[in-house]
Parts: sequence; C-alpha cells; structure tokens
Amino acid sequence: MPKTLRMVLGDQLSRDLSALRDADPARDVIVMAEVWDEATYVRHHTKKIAFIFAAMRHFAADLEADGFTVDYRRLDDDRDITSFTDALEAAMGRHGAERIVTTEAAEWRVLAMQQGWADLFGIKVDICGDDRFIASHADFARWADGRKALRMEYFYREMRKATGYLMEDGEPAGGQWNFDAENRAPPKDGLDFPGRPAWTVDETTREVLDLVADRFGDHFGDLEPFAHPVTRRQALHCLNWFVDHALPDFGTYQDAMVTGEALMFHSHLSALINVGLLDPRECCARAEKAWREGAVPLNAAEGFIRQIIGWREFIRGIYWRNMPDYGDSNALGASRDLPDWFWTGETHMNCLRQAITETKENAYAHHIQRLMVIGNFALLAGIDPKQVQEWFLIVYHDAYEWVEMPNVVGMALYADNGLFASKPYASSGAYIDRMSDYCGSCRYAVRKKNGPKACPFNHLYWNFLIENREMLAGNRRMGMMYGTLDRMSADKIEAVRDDSARFFRAIDEA
Repeated sequence: MPKTLRMVLGDQLSRDLSALRDADPARDVIVMAEVWDEATYVRHHTKKIAFIFAAMRHFAADLEADGFTVDYRRLDDDRDITSFTDALEAAMGRHGAERIVTTEAAEWRVLAMQQGWADLFGIKVDICGDDRFIASHADFARWADGRKALRMEYFYREMRKATGYLMEDGEPAGGQWNFDAENRAPPKDGLDFPGRPAWTVDETTREVLDLVADRFGDHFGDLEPFAHPVTRRQALHCLNWFVDHALPDFGTYQDAMVTGEALMFHSHLSALINVGLLDPRECCARAEKAWREGAVPLNAAEGFIRQIIGWREFIRGIYWRNMPDYGDSNALGASRDLPDWFWTGETHMNCLRQAITETKENAYAHHIQRLMVIGNFALLAGIDPKQVQEWFLIVYHDAYEWVEMPNVVGMALYADNGLFASKPYASSGAYIDRMSDYCGSCRYAVRKKNGPKACPFNHLYWNFLIENREMLAGNRRMGMMYGTLDRMSADKIEAVRDDSARFFRAIDEA
C-alpha cells in the first residue's frame, strides 16, 4: 500500500516541483485532477481552460512514462468530484495513505484549502514551499520590512545581485540597472515580425478541446484555432525560438502596438512559466547567454529578465504580503460598471476594440495593451475594481490571482493608494497615438480635445484628475498635471465635464 499521496495542482507542471523532488515511483501515488470548481470560480476563457487541462494531461502522461503511478481524474470521470479536496479524498479511498505531500498553492484560497487537509483527513500533510519562485516569502519580507515605499526598481536591483544575472564584477552590465529609455520606441513602418512556431493538435489536446467546447462553450473567448504549446518539449522550443528570433528586437519595441499583430516580438512565455512548463531561471539564463554571446543587445536581454525577476517576483511578493483583503482595495472609490463591450470588443474606440478582440481570440494581450489601453480606460472611467479584477482573471491564459490582482489593483487602477506605484498610470489619447497605429482607424479624433468626435481618453483624462483631486493633488509626481489643470479656463473645464458626462451616459455605445 502506498504511504504517500502527492497532490499536483494544474499550475505546478514541473518535474522539479518541491512536492515531487523525493517522490518514489515504487511507493508513491501522484494525484492530479481537472475539477469543476477551479474551471468555474470565474468563467475562464475557453482557451485558458483548454491550455491548462491539455498541459495537465500531457504532464501526467510524462510522469507515467517515467514509471510513476498517477491517479488522474478527468473533469467528467465523476461529476460528484468538484474540488481538489474531493479528488484527494477519492484517491485516499482507492490507495490509502499515511501522508500527503503537496506544494503550496499560488493563490490564497487554494492554500487555505490545503491547510485544512490535515484536520479534515486526520493524517500528516506536508505543504512544501514553491521554490520555482526565486524570492521566497521570507526573502520578500526581509526586503520590504521597514520601507516607507515598495518600489519594484529597488527590489529588482537586489534580485540582480542575488542571482548574478547581467552582473559584472558586482556592477550591472552596461553601467545601469535598466534600459527603459531604450525600450520605448514606437512602431515604425516596415517592421518585420518573425513567424511563430506552429503546433499540430494531437489526440490528447483534441479530446480536451472537444470537452471544453461541450462543457464550457458559453464561456468568454474563441476556443479555436488552438496553437498553444502544452508540453515541456514544446515549451522549450518556444523559449529557444523566442531568444533566437524575437528577443533581439523585443527590448526596443516592447511597448509598441500594431494593428493585427498580437504578439509582435513578445515572448508569449508567461503562461508557460506560470503553469510550470518553463522555469523562470532557465528563461533568464538563456537570455543572458544570448547577450553574452553577442546574439542580442543588452537592452533586450535586460528588459526580458526584468519582467521575470523584477515584476513577476515583486508582484507575487506584494500579493502574499497584503492578502487576504488586498482585492477589496478601492482608494479612489470607483464604482461604475464594466461596459458590455468588454465582452465583445464592439466599441468605436479602436484601441480598445483591437486589444479586447485580440484578447478574445488569443486569451492574450501584451503588457501595454493591458495597462495603457484597457487598464488606463478602466482607471479614467472609474470602473469598479472588483469587476476589473474578475475580467482580467477570466480573459488571460496566464492570469492567476497572485499575478492578476496586484497588477490590476496596484498598477492599473491605483486602487491601493500607491502601495507600490508612485502615481496612477493615467494617460490621454496622445500616448496611445504615439505608441501605436490604432488612432488612424478610429471613429474618434485623437488630436481633438473636446466635442462628440474627440478621443474619449482626452476628456476622460482631465475629468479623472478633477474628480480625484482630493486624493491625488498632493502626489509630487502629479504636480505638473495639476498645474496644467489649474491654468485651464472655466469654459475648458466645463467642456471636459460635459463631454465626460455625455460619454458616461452612453458608455455601452461608445
């Protein structure tokens, strides 16, 4: 009789997972389950569900090929099993167990579930730390404790020193910590984007696609065509392809947006890292190696590595440090409902139509589309943070609460009153016009400031500053904007308020 059940969650598909590191194929049973509760606690994008289930099934098959016994529950094997706890209890009934071993969940609610298993089942439960992340909870706490402000840039510098990535004799390569100034180029005519690897949908993935179409067909998003890598081999191929073909130009154009080009030079690796098919360290090491060999410029390697050991690790630290109440943050008192067109993309604002349509098609949009188009609009329009959080969690295949929540609450909406963002990421239409080709095909005129044909971002920007003056005027980084606002004539301010009121009255037809 096996003595240990090892529970592996759907975002823990790594052979180096802490819960599997000392697993014994002769004695242990690995438990995995597709469960209804996880697929429906929000109505996840169909591609997101399919990606995770297909990756899980392939991972289980790889474990079995290596001699492990895998107790794998498909979604419809037993419809009475709807949660990880149910699946684990059923596995105990089949195999018996003296001990359960699992790696801590990445989300608060699932960790709470794991922490209840010992009392529920009356046996020893070992919850191992998730050392796929580079900074432990204790590491982040040591860095954050006592600081008046939590800024990613300073955390990132400590991570560079700790990992040694892009360091030379104790100093940052190139003499500076980041190359943001070189990574903000707008798109230029004639950019040639590399073709992406193509994957054949195998029998395992086809079964998942049919399942998702049948059981989740009313969820948001286009299920097919489905081209996501779902195996470790495919994930490694994607990493190598990105470094060889896209990383050289990624840094320069990482903030640019181009109509019909959802991926451009972006890696599209975040979902693979978050689900466990790629390790963040191997991604950073591969990029650094390419730079040291002269294959990619420093600004590209640094920009990519910063996203992983900077933002990804920092955001995870923010999440765990501020749970369980962080998601309730609403410092600006935003309360407006999410417009209906967030689910269809059918808006006359072309930038939002592009970003939401690509999200619907791909379960993906790159970071500037998320922050400076979709998030910026939600901020300026005063959309309820809870609704925005749920939308982001639903629509992106790399979205889990630990990464989605801080990015929405703190970065996009400033709902935590600047816990880690030094100012709101608010912008008029000028930024989108500079960084994209969207505005030329829009019903609204980006250079027009007022009136029914003016870009809504223009008057909404100033309306946002007016409505939130009490909260924001004391922010030293907002001084220039409020100085400009104070020089506006009464007629101009009245026009801003009138235009914004008209917009909000008909927001679902915007």
